[in-house]
Formats: sequence, C-alpha cells, structure tokens
Amino acid sequence: MSKVIGFIGAGQLGEPMVSRLLTASHDVLMCARRGDVRDRLASHGAVLADSVADLARHSDILISCLFSDAQLRETGLASNGFIANAKPGAVFVSHTTGNVVTLKALADSSASSPVILDAPVSGTVDDIVAGTLTVLLGGPSEAVQMVTPVLAAYADPIVPTGELGSALALKLVNNLLFAANAQLLAAATRLGDQLGVNPEALLATLQEASADPGLLGQVVDSGPLALRCN
Repeated sequence: MSKVIGFIGAGQLGEPMVSRLLTASHDVLMCARRGDVRDRLASHGAVLADSVADLARHSDILISCLFSDAQLRETGLASNGFIANAKPGAVFVSHTTGNVVTLKALADSSASSPVILDAPVSGTVDDIVAGTLTVLLGGPSEAVQMVTPVLAAYADPIVPTGELGSALALKLVNNLLFAANAQLLAAATRLGDQLGVNPEALLATLQEASADPGLLGQVVDSGPLALRCN
C-alpha cells in the first residue's frame, strides 16, 4: 500500500513541491490557505484535507514548508495541530530554516509525536521544478531512509547530516559562507570601479578565473538567496 503524504504550506516553494510529488504518483493530502492554490493542486490530483488535524490523522509522512518557527508552533502544537493528531508511526519533515529548539518542543509535546526530521533547503523554485533542489536531512537514519524516496520527487541531492538539528546547523554555516562571498564580491566590484574596470568585464573575468565559479555565479545571477518556505 502506498504511503499518504500530508503537505502543509503550499506557498511559493511548497506548491511546486506538491506538483512534483503528484507527478511522481504519490498520494498527496494537503492544506493550503489560498483558494487558487487549492484549486490548482486539486486539479492535478491532490486531495484537500478538512483541517490540519484531519491531514495529520491520515498521513504516513507529513511535510511542512512553513515560513517561520512561529508558524510551526502554531500549526503543530495546538490541540488541533499535526502533533497531537499525528498517525501512529508517522514521520514529520520540516523544510523551515528555523531553530532546532522549536522542533524539539514539537517532539516533546506529546508522548505519541511523529519522528521529526529537520530538512532545510538550498535552491530556487526552478530547482524544485527541475527536481534538483538540495535538501539537508537530519534525524534518525531509519526515518531518513523512509522519506528519501519521497523527497526525491523534487530534491537531488538529499544529504543526510546526522542527528536532529544537524541539518539546520549546516544550513546556517552554508548561509554564512554564501553571505561572506557576496560581501567579497561587492568589495571586488567596488575596487574594480575605483580602478576604472568595466563592471561586465570584471564579473566575466572573475567567473572564469580562480574565483569559485559556482558561488560567484549564484551571486551574479540572483543576488543573496533569501529562500523561505511559506
């Protein structure tokens, strides 16, 4: 019997995630605030849950793509939230780049809480559509193995990082490195301007020379990535 995937938070990143899950023939039960999103995804085969509690009761794997820790707490910790009403043996995957304290609060809020995995993402909507979103995945190895084939509908690579919270920690390190490189690029651009160098020639040269082409290319193409699940 196929597993039911419950999805909470079909926003800017969540909607294409659900679309990819449906394309991969997963059974998706979803909650979304916006009527146009519900209509679009229902037309592609998603089943609309009556409430978060209803979704949780029927889902083997719960995936959330919410904007903040506050939304996670609001959606998860209430008496009608996804923790208190989770199906026995369920696994919860959080794509929110938030605080591990929140995830531990969810886990400790009920004796029958689902297994919780932190799964921050790195990439864009285009990466999700292409199935090439990077997902870091922290938590018990058995649960990680269980959800990996599901997340593979929109993510490649999926990087197991260790215990709960390790994925969020590594995302923080990644964000720090990206921001540092963005600042270095800004400083290099200012120096080039002082030296009278053509800005287009400067960027083209840095992308082909010893500067890291991957990080530099991201900064040039899209600016600092402020990805968020909502």
